[in-house]
Amino acid sequence: MRIGGMASGMDIDKLVGDLMKAEKQPLTGMEQEKTTLEWKRDSYRETNKLLKSLDDLIFNGINKESKLKSKAVSSTNESMVTASASASASDVTTTMQVNRLATSTSWVSNNTGVLTKDFSSFSGQTIKLNVTKGDGTAAGPVEIKLESGDTLESVLKKLNENEELGVTSFYDNTNEKVVLTKDDTGAQSSIEITDATTASILKELGFVDAFAGGKLGEMDADLDGIADDIDGDGNTFNENGVRIAGQDAEFKINGYLTTRSSNEFTINEVTYKLNAADSTKTTTIKTTTDTDAIFDNIKSFVDKYNEVIKSINEKTSESKNRDFPPLTEEQKKDMEEKEIELWEEKAKSGLLRSDSVLENALNSMRISLYTPVEGVNTDFDVLTEIGITTSSNYKENGKLEINEDKLKEAINNNPEEVYQLFNSTGSTYESKGIVDRLRDTISSTIKSIERKAGNEFRMPSQYSLGKEMNQLDDEMDRFNDRLIQIEDRYWRQFTAMETAINKYNSQFAMLMGQAGGGY
Repeated sequence: MRIGGMASGMDIDKLVGDLMKAEKQPLTGMEQEKTTLEWKRDSYRETNKLLKSLDDLIFNGINKESKLKSKAVSSTNESMVTASASASASDVTTTMQVNRLATSTSWVSNNTGVLTKDFSSFSGQTIKLNVTKGDGTAAGPVEIKLESGDTLESVLKKLNENEELGVTSFYDNTNEKVVLTKDDTGAQSSIEITDATTASILKELGFVDAFAGGKLGEMDADLDGIADDIDGDGNTFNENGVRIAGQDAEFKINGYLTTRSSNEFTINEVTYKLNAADSTKTTTIKTTTDTDAIFDNIKSFVDKYNEVIKSINEKTSESKNRDFPPLTEEQKKDMEEKEIELWEEKAKSGLLRSDSVLENALNSMRISLYTPVEGVNTDFDVLTEIGITTSSNYKENGKLEINEDKLKEAINNNPEEVYQLFNSTGSTYESKGIVDRLRDTISSTIKSIERKAGNEFRMPSQYSLGKEMNQLDDEMDRFNDRLIQIEDRYWRQFTAMETAINKYNSQFAMLMGQAGGGY
């Protein structure tokens, strides 16, 4: 604790404070320089985020065949048949009559009494099944292990959760029946019982005719003497149980009668979905180029590109206000919030003025767009040929404009050539499509900016602006140490002055006392 001015009557605290303000001026400058570097870093990173958003939109939009060669599919009767087409599908018209929908196989237990509810006696034993899907392909083998405490409900839950088995099971309390239904459709579904243990467990589930080596729903003729299929319809049953066989979908496509194990299937890159069966009705499916969807994807790219170059152009061309340096915390204390906001808006202007990295990126993107793409159809080797041009207003700095009619005409007449203009692949710059060129430029620009300004995952020591800020921190630490020494020196000097004044006052008082005593 320092106390001064007792002898001199001077405000030493204020005097030292005023002297230190002058001494601190270089520190204030360093603090402002660091703030400027932080603002510059943040502005670079904002630009990188904008470039990344453009790259993402390109990748998920005009870079995708499904987006730039998309197909529109119409159906004259969507309640019967709907369809979708891949980008590589041809423009075709198809007629379809649906005679029968595909269905799933179901198995109903044929028990005659109350089902076993407690399966604890099977603890440690395993249900082993071989499963065939409705299309005839194998899905197994399936193994489901039982544990102590298992009940009817928990066993059915284990059956439901086994993806390879692929069934939905439930217990009908009213009729005391277990019902298993295959999740997929088709006539060839089956579940084979591999061993006696599995057969025993299934018997406890109500499938009393289950036997090792047999299929669920079949009955052992050696045991009951009943044929597997009484009426020839593919369903096997006795008086207490039933296997309801799944069936394949049956339909005519362009007059040709055929079947599929599922109600959803693909023919020549067109995926059809059968919704209802009525052999007396004909549905027409038409596949065409989706001109509007492709146009919208290209327009989204153009809009985003314009947004990005506008932002970068503003950063590289805005003037720098040298009369508005960053505010220190001390300066902010005497200002209103709105005043601070307006001041900092001017102080941040021009941080990236004439930045070489950003200006090079703008030039490279413009060149990418308007250098002819070699190796593609000569009708469409530059954007202007499909109706995308640069604004004639030089103040808009390369903004793209779309002639909607011309672009839609190009898409409708030559969708493949439009796609190749954007996505042609090649080993040279000239043979690459616009997408690869732009993405290469964006990628190299982002990397250059990260070398300067880093990203949220980099330490300050890993990028150039961060290193500059670290150096400033070290300089400010050293300067603060020096300020402490200077302040101590001032206090020593004023203390010496106070001591001298106090000594003088004491001597003067003594002399005055002696002089007074002589009269």
